[in-house]
Amino acid sequence: MQLGRIGIWQRRQDVNAEAAREIEALGYSALWLGSNPSVTDARPFLERTSTLVVATSILNIWHHEPADVAAQHAELASAFPDRFLLGIGVGHPEAISTYEKPLAKMRAFFDGLDAVEQPVPRDQRLAAALGPKMLDLAAERSLGAIPYFVTPEHTRFARERMGGGALLAPEVAVVVEPDPETARAKARKYAALYLGATNYVRNLERLGFSERDIADGGSDALIDAVIPHGSPEAIAEAVEAQFDAGADHVCLQPVGHDHPPLDDYRSLAGTLVG
Repeated sequence: MQLGRIGIWQRRQDVNAEAAREIEALGYSALWLGSNPSVTDARPFLERTSTLVVATSILNIWHHEPADVAAQHAELASAFPDRFLLGIGVGHPEAISTYEKPLAKMRAFFDGLDAVEQPVPRDQRLAAALGPKMLDLAAERSLGAIPYFVTPEHTRFARERMGGGALLAPEVAVVVEPDPETARAKARKYAALYLGATNYVRNLERLGFSERDIADGGSDALIDAVIPHGSPEAIAEAVEAQFDAGADHVCLQPVGHDHPPLDDYRSLAGTLVG
C-alpha cells in the first residue's frame, strides 16, 4: 500500500466524492475519514477515486462487532486492493456511556478481528493511541498508530516507544491564516471539544502542559503547539517538525474554514505535496 507522506483528515459528514477527487488530483495520498465512520462509509470515496488510500479514523469499537467489521473489510479489500486501511479506536470517555477498561476492550477487538474466517491482516489495520500502553498495543497488534491532537514531542515519544518498525501517522490540525489572533480564535473553537475530554487532557499533561495551559480555551503556547497556524510555508515547517520527530505520514486537517476547506487543500498542496 502506497500511503505516502501527506493525507487529508476530514469529518466524514463534511467531505464528498467531488472533494475526494480533488484531494487525489492535488497529490495527497490518503483520505482519513473522521467522526466515527463505519467501514462502508469508505466505499463511495474508493469508488470515485483511483489511487487514493481511504482510511477510517477512527471506527469506534464500542459501536461495532469485530466479526461484522472483518466481513466488511474483506469486501472492500477485495474490491479495492491496497487502498483501504481500517483505523480503530476507543474514542474518549465523555462520548461513551459504557467506557471502561479501554485497553482490554481494544485487545479483545483485535482478537475478534483475528478470529474470523477472513481476518483483517495486521498490516491493514491501525489503532488510535496516545498513552504508552495503547501505543505498545498498536505496535504489537497492528500496522501502527494514528495519534490525534498531538505535538511533535508526542510523536517523538511515540516513535521511541513503538520502535522503528511501526507506522506512525499523527493527525495535525492547522489553520491557514496569517493573523495570529484570528488563527488562534479559530483554533480554540476547534480545540474546545478535546480540551474537555479526559484522554486528551491527560496526554497534554504528560507532555508538560499545566492546568492553566488547558483552561479557558487553551493558552497561546498550547494552541500554537497543537494547532499550527500561519502561511502555507509556516505550516509546512510545522508539518516537517512531525517528520523530524519520527512520523511516517501526517494526517493533515485544515480547520476554521468551509467544509470541506478546498482552498486550504489547494494552498497547502503547493508547499507540502510534490
